[in-house]
Amino acid sequence: MLKAINKALGMFSEDLGIDLGTANTLVCVKNKGVVLNEPSVVAVNNKTKEIYAVGDKAKRMIGRTPAVIDAIRPLKNGVIADYEVTEKMLREFYKRVHKRKFLANPRVVICVPAGVTQVEKRAVIDVTREAGAREAYLIEEPMAAAIGAGLNIFEPDGNFIIDIGGGTTEIAVISLGGIVKTSSLRVAGDKFDTAIVQYVRQKHNLLIGDKTAEEIKVNVGSAIDLEEELTIEISGRNVLNGLPKNVSINSSEIKEALDEMMHQIIEEIKVILEKTPPELSSDIKRKGIVLVGGGALIRGIDKKISDALQLSVQITEFPLNAVVMGIEELLKNFEKYREVIISPETDY
Repeated sequence: MLKAINKALGMFSEDLGIDLGTANTLVCVKNKGVVLNEPSVVAVNNKTKEIYAVGDKAKRMIGRTPAVIDAIRPLKNGVIADYEVTEKMLREFYKRVHKRKFLANPRVVICVPAGVTQVEKRAVIDVTREAGAREAYLIEEPMAAAIGAGLNIFEPDGNFIIDIGGGTTEIAVISLGGIVKTSSLRVAGDKFDTAIVQYVRQKHNLLIGDKTAEEIKVNVGSAIDLEEELTIEISGRNVLNGLPKNVSINSSEIKEALDEMMHQIIEEIKVILEKTPPELSSDIKRKGIVLVGGGALIRGIDKKISDALQLSVQITEFPLNAVVMGIEELLKNFEKYREVIISPETDY
C-alpha cells in the first residue's frame, strides 16, 4: 500500500539529489542538472530562533552579525552538527527548488562521507524526511564522485578516487560496484582555512577571519612552488595594537602554511594503497588517481600528490560538481545504480 502511495506521489514530484557538504550544498533535479548551489550557512535570530537568511546571503553575514543574530554552519566534518538548523536549511532549499506547494514531496538521494556511523546515517535520513522528502536514500561520497567523474564502477578494475571537500577528504578504492578500501580524513578545506589563519597570525601578527582565509586560499593558494609568484593584499586586525592593518601574502607563504595538511593527506593515501589488494594495485598504477572536490582546485596539488606517490593524478573537468553529477546520473538510472545505495530508509 505504501509503495503504491509513493508511486502515485512520485507522478507529481521530481527526484532530487543532494550533495550536503560542509562548505556548500548542491541540489540537482533528475534530467535538469544542478539547480541550486549555495553555502551551507544559516543565519538564525537568537531570540525568536527563526531563520533570518540561508545560503549565500547568510555566508556574507559571517563575522559581521549583531549579537541577536548568529551565522551558523550546521555541518561539521561532513556530518550534521546542528540537527534543527540543518532541517530548516534543507526545507528552505526545497522551497527554492520546488515552486509548487501541492504534492511536491520529492524522492531524495543524499550524499554522506564514507566514514559515517549508523547514528549519523539515521540523522541524515531523518532530517531529509523532516524537511519534506517522500523517500530518502544515502550514497557514499566517493562512490558518487566516481560516477560523476565518469568511471565505470562496475568493472572488475581498481579505481582510486580522492575527494577533497570542505570538511573531509574522502579516499577510496572502488571495484565491481563496491568500495574495497576507504578512509574519511577530517583534513580538508576547513582545516586549510584554519592553517592559513594561524600562519598569518604568527608570521604577520594579523588576525583574520575564515572568510578572508578562504579568499587567500582561492586567490593564491598553492601546494607547490609556482614559477610565477601570486600575491594578494588582505586586511585584518593588528595583534599588537588592535588597529586595522593591511599586509601582502604570496603563494609561497600559503604553500608553507598548507604543507602539514598536504603531508597528512598524502600519508593517508599511502595507508589506503598499502591495504589495497595487489591485483587492484596494478590497475591503479596503470590508471592513476582521480582527484575531485574543491581542494582539487588548489594550484599544483595534483603534482604534489603525483610526485609523492609516483602515480599519475588527474583532476576531473568539473571537480566541484563531481559528486552531485554522480547523484544526477544515479537518479537517471536508478535501477542500474540501486546496489550502490548504502542505506535505503527501509533498512532502519
